[in-house]
Amino acid sequence: MTKWVYGFDELDLVERQVGGDWEAIRGFLGGKGANLAEMRRLGLPVPPGFTITTQACMAYLRGGEAAPEGLWEQVEAALADVERRTGKRFGDPASPLLVSCRSGGKHSMPGMMDTVLNLGLNDRVVAGLAAISGDERFAWDAYRRLVQMFGAVVLGVPDEPFEAVLEDARRRAGVDSDAELGASSWKEVCAEFRRIVETGAGGPFPQDPGEQVRRAVEAVFRSWNGRRAIDYRNASGIPHDLGTGVNIVAMVFGNMGVDSASGVAMTRDGTTGERRIEGDYLINAQGEDVVAGIRRTEPIEKLAKDMPESHARLAELVGRLETHFRDVQDIEFTIERGELWLLQTRNAKRTAQAAVRIAVDMVSEGLITQEEALLRVSPEQVDYFLHPQLDRASGEAALEVERLATGLNVSPGAAVGRVVFHPDLAVRWAHEEARPVILVRPETKSDDVHGMLAAKGILTSRGGRTSHAALVARQFGKPAVVGVAELVVDLEERTMRVGSRTIREGEWISIDGTTGEVYGSRLETVVPDIRDPYLLELLGWADVYRRLGVRANADEADDARRAREYGAEGIGLCRTEHMFFAADRLPVMRRLILADDPAEREAALAELLPLQRGDFAELFRVMDGLPVVIRLLDPPLHEFLPPYEELLREVLTLRLGGGDAAHLQTQEALLRAVERHRETNPMLGLRGVRLGIHMEGLTRMQSRAVFEAAGMVQAEGVRARPEVMIPLVSHVNELKAQREIVDEVAKAVMAESGHSVSYRVGTMIEVPRAALTADRLAAEATFFSFGTNDLTQMTYGISRDDAEKGFLLEYMSRGILPENPFVSLDREGVGSLILIGIERGRKARPDLEVGICGEHGGDPASIAFCHEAGLDYVSCSPYRVPVARLAAAQAALR
Repeated sequence: MTKWVYGFDELDLVERQVGGDWEAIRGFLGGKGANLAEMRRLGLPVPPGFTITTQACMAYLRGGEAAPEGLWEQVEAALADVERRTGKRFGDPASPLLVSCRSGGKHSMPGMMDTVLNLGLNDRVVAGLAAISGDERFAWDAYRRLVQMFGAVVLGVPDEPFEAVLEDARRRAGVDSDAELGASSWKEVCAEFRRIVETGAGGPFPQDPGEQVRRAVEAVFRSWNGRRAIDYRNASGIPHDLGTGVNIVAMVFGNMGVDSASGVAMTRDGTTGERRIEGDYLINAQGEDVVAGIRRTEPIEKLAKDMPESHARLAELVGRLETHFRDVQDIEFTIERGELWLLQTRNAKRTAQAAVRIAVDMVSEGLITQEEALLRVSPEQVDYFLHPQLDRASGEAALEVERLATGLNVSPGAAVGRVVFHPDLAVRWAHEEARPVILVRPETKSDDVHGMLAAKGILTSRGGRTSHAALVARQFGKPAVVGVAELVVDLEERTMRVGSRTIREGEWISIDGTTGEVYGSRLETVVPDIRDPYLLELLGWADVYRRLGVRANADEADDARRAREYGAEGIGLCRTEHMFFAADRLPVMRRLILADDPAEREAALAELLPLQRGDFAELFRVMDGLPVVIRLLDPPLHEFLPPYEELLREVLTLRLGGGDAAHLQTQEALLRAVERHRETNPMLGLRGVRLGIHMEGLTRMQSRAVFEAAGMVQAEGVRARPEVMIPLVSHVNELKAQREIVDEVAKAVMAESGHSVSYRVGTMIEVPRAALTADRLAAEATFFSFGTNDLTQMTYGISRDDAEKGFLLEYMSRGILPENPFVSLDREGVGSLILIGIERGRKARPDLEVGICGEHGGDPASIAFCHEAGLDYVSCSPYRVPVARLAAAQAALR
């Protein structure tokens, strides 16, 4: 019979079953169960317990929610072993054993079922627990927690009725917190809770401890396919076929008096990465009180004063755990009447800043290697360094006027959005209406994860640095401020209030997760500079290990400066059409397009030449010594002209309204010109190389500007390295015709100036035919650059602008396409064309340089493909250059 259940001391059996690979063990037992077993093997104080495997979960779900053969018999045997180890008996009032039930998949998932504590209590056992503990209040407090948790988590009874009863009990007793309620109050609360369960679940709270355990285990299994778990896995890229383990652990109690406590601790600061124990605890409380924010927690440092022996023991144990697992640990602990117990350890969630600092520090401490450090920091975490920060240029005095309150700064970055109080509404506003939102809650729970993912930021009135909101925000890089004591959140009225200021749902606020400040208005944001010393060191290591070069797409000097500051090794794409949209240049460009005779066209080109020369000279200066790939003009011409429909409406209005006759005549002439250049499908019309062939003067002007600029800056001592790229080529004869012009102009300019300029001429591969005939193109090109934006459109036959506003979302949601091919490179289709292009191109020209300059150049998965395919470099947005540097290193290391 399959073994579904393993005690915490049976890790050796698990290793024989699945092998010694730790990832396989985590996949079999779940992360929580594997770590509990490992702590037990290390001799650390872990309460007795056992784990039901992830395979049991998947067998249950595949079997139509029927337990696999032998499961319950094995659970009963494992419970008997826990009874033997503790000297207590399940369901026996004279010596009651109570257990907790916790989910635990391979990956930490806040979307899974919440913990249920105190299983084994019933109307008879609670009296025995009171007698044995000598504390009637403790016993009835434990019982009400079980009824509430079991009702809400296992039976699906809403939380609100339970909370209403608690609020009424506090009011009648005249106290502010649950910890101040006495035994008589808890007895009354328990009776009310059982009535709520019977009404809400259609049956009484189960008195049989065995039934309690079975139903709790089944609820954990079912939660794997719950909406919040699926949303979380989708957002995290976690496979859906792993299943979750279930951990049954003997209860230890932090709410047995002033010598008891519960808390959570991280071995380093999860926000900054500083090497110090960070955490929260509460005296005389169970663990759920710490993370739920029901009571204001104490910082872990204060435990040294309240319970010095326990604090010293905790510091020793967490140090051992971090050294053993070689990563920052997030630990749950309970102190029961002075005795310390560890209930969980796992790799801790951390902010991007903390992740980078911790990785670098652990290398210097000898815990991990540089290679491991590079693989531990995700490209997305590097991207978070570029997330907006509040613009403080106006000064602190101006910000002070809008400052509402200050809370705990648990996840850095700025978030500006409209207040929303319900996670479902956050999703609708963010995804369907494209509104930026900030989710505001008293505290968040696992049910809120989908709203948290949709929001720009998270704000709660309760909770600490290890609360649910803090952990999820850190994992997904969401700016978050929690534990804002002055903030009163009214979910029914849909308002948040600080003092006399009330903000309603839909109004704007801003939060600063770096400082913990909350502002009552829509503030401006800025992109920060990357000057974090730990990040600079990590990226320096990345540059050593990566093989791919990293360039930037930049069209103006400011972008080029930022790109070089961020580590770009040149410009992989300068889109010259972007240089003509400025207000002082657009009229000249229109005159060029609409010119009726060669003289008018030459006059416009002569006017554009010095502007282009200045543009290119500035780029060469910024990129001194580095390559600058300049793509000749590639717009659909309609982008430079007034929209036909708008112009037509204006002319008709002028005609009907009797407007100024001279203006009407001008606009009518413009309308006729626009009609002449109007195309049915401009993206497949007169653009790219076709425009250069049709309007040779344009190619000559741009080529002259390139080489005159290069000669000019070389006279200043700048090393210019121009690479001229012919766009949208589909036939070698197109490339040959344009190359002849570029070479002719280069020769003429060098003869005129006396400056010799080394340059390359290449082409952008964005048409499938170009990839298929790459061997012929390589005879005329010294480099290729794959323009994957257009190449993807043409391979799929999809207009990106139309698809992303329409059917592509449906394709994604229905699983017709596994991912957006415009975000992550389609390996099977577009990737195959790239491989063909590289193979045939290099066969004809072995020294052919090959890069990529579409948006995929900044996507880590696409960068991994580029590394495997043997490209020389990727080119991406300046803001993605640091991301690409790390992704390229990870591709090489993997």
